Amino acid sequence: MKFSRRSQRPQGAATDGGATDDATRTADPAAAATVPGDPARASSAGAALPPGMLVAGAWAWRLLAVAAALAVLFWLIATLEEIVVPLLIAILVSAFLVPVAGFLHRHRWPRWLAIVAALLAGVVVVGGLVLLAVTQIRAGLPQIEKQSVAQYDQLTTLLQGPPLSLTNADVTGYLKDAQNALQTESKAILSGVLSIGTAAGHLLAGGLLTLFATIFLMIDGRGVWAWTVRLFPKAARPAVDGAGQAGWHTLTSFVRVQIVVAAVNAVGIGLIAFVLGLPLAVPIAILVFLASFIPVVGAIVTGALAVVVALVFAGPVQAVVMLAGVLVVHLLEAHVLQPLVMGSAVRVHPLAVVFAVAGGSYVAGIPGALFAVPTVAVLNVMVKYVATGSWRRSRVADDVVAAPGAS
Repeated sequence: MKFSRRSQRPQGAATDGGATDDATRTADPAAAATVPGDPARASSAGAALPPGMLVAGAWAWRLLAVAAALAVLFWLIATLEEIVVPLLIAILVSAFLVPVAGFLHRHRWPRWLAIVAALLAGVVVVGGLVLLAVTQIRAGLPQIEKQSVAQYDQLTTLLQGPPLSLTNADVTGYLKDAQNALQTESKAILSGVLSIGTAAGHLLAGGLLTLFATIFLMIDGRGVWAWTVRLFPKAARPAVDGAGQAGWHTLTSFVRVQIVVAAVNAVGIGLIAFVLGLPLAVPIAILVFLASFIPVVGAIVTGALAVVVALVFAGPVQAVVMLAGVLVVHLLEAHVLQPLVMGSAVRVHPLAVVFAVAGGSYVAGIPGALFAVPTVAVLNVMVKYVATGSWRRSRVADDVVAAPGAS
């Protein structure tokens, strides 16, 4: 019995001490809140917020991080514009020339000869278009001068008639005012000429960079891409590699199809201008061809220029006919070529194309408008590839093949 009492007494003391400790912890909530390692108490502040606020906060800081990363990227691109733009042009040119060189190589041409032939063909085509445009402009200058004088006389007669009823003195006075304004702004014009000379130097340097980048991309494009993939963590390399290959396939398809669309626009508008007897019909067609690489918007702008030329040098009837022809060509592009040909290559809605071109031109001018649609198309395909998770299956297959003892 003594042993029993002694055993009960420590047990009771322990029970009383435990009760006292529990009471102390209950009576001191501040001390209980500072107990480390308790996840339930640590998340009590977050549990007090509504679930919607927690989700919004989680998305908000992630979106801010993405926006900050994009802002830094755009700042770098704007700072290194003279390097980035030639590189992007070289990628576009390579997207067209690499399949040509591959076609020649598959038909038993030596690889180096196929690359050289593709490069020479590209240089000959671009140089031929520029030479043809310059030749046509020089040949058409006398006719343009005569028609300009005739149009000036017609405009003067129109101003002297009702409802303006201006006299020769009034017209001469307005011309003198324009001449004085031109002399006043001569300094600004001179600085503009100097800036044009600087831009020409930058254009020459950019052209050389584009040429060298195109050559290296055609010779060792796979090596350049493999080096780029190795910059990413090992676990992300299958996704990056697969997404890049999908984006490259989309880019090559876009360039080939866009050449077809640009050729159709140029032939259509140039043929209408030639039938109407407009001066510079061939340079207008070449300009339409080059501008059509900016989808939808390029053809509209150059078509409007053709309408203005028709109005100034031919008359209002020819301008209306030219406008109708431009609208027909544009409708053909929008309702036939874009859905049937371009849609299968780019898979971007026409509304997204228009807003992409508008946003690109607002951010980076003409280069932004040129690269907006291919960038959106490539990013669309790459994001879809990563989101579908098909790269995981290829990574698992590679791991199985590379595993020791795998058959």
